[in-house]
Amino acid sequence: MDTPLHLSMYGEYQRMAEDVRAVQARVTEIRTEATSEDGTITAIVGGSGELVELRLDSRIYRTPDSNQLATDITAVVHQAARLARQETFDILSGFLPPDARPETTDLRADPLLHELDRQVAGRER
Repeated sequence: MDTPLHLSMYGEYQRMAEDVRAVQARVTEIRTEATSEDGTITAIVGGSGELVELRLDSRIYRTPDSNQLATDITAVVHQAARLARQETFDILSGFLPPDARPETTDLRADPLLHELDRQVAGRER
């Protein structure tokens, strides 16, 4: 029992699904890099915040402080993750409300929820 409303909803769903898939593809291609001030630690992080690569220069062995090394690695990985999150946010910004901020937005769900809310609000008018 397809009515014109159902057909138009399906068309909008298809368009939205295509947009989401295109954005997902862009996010999976993200690679951000951060390097420690002394250049001994480099982290590369993907669009989902996952550590893709960690490079350690042999100079890290000059100071045998494993706790400081762990702290420095963690800081560099977090810096790369922040850059990835910002890049992901920039890609998804068209699906977010104008007042959205990278640090408070759930980039996995909020863009889709906002778009659905927008679609529903448009129907109620």
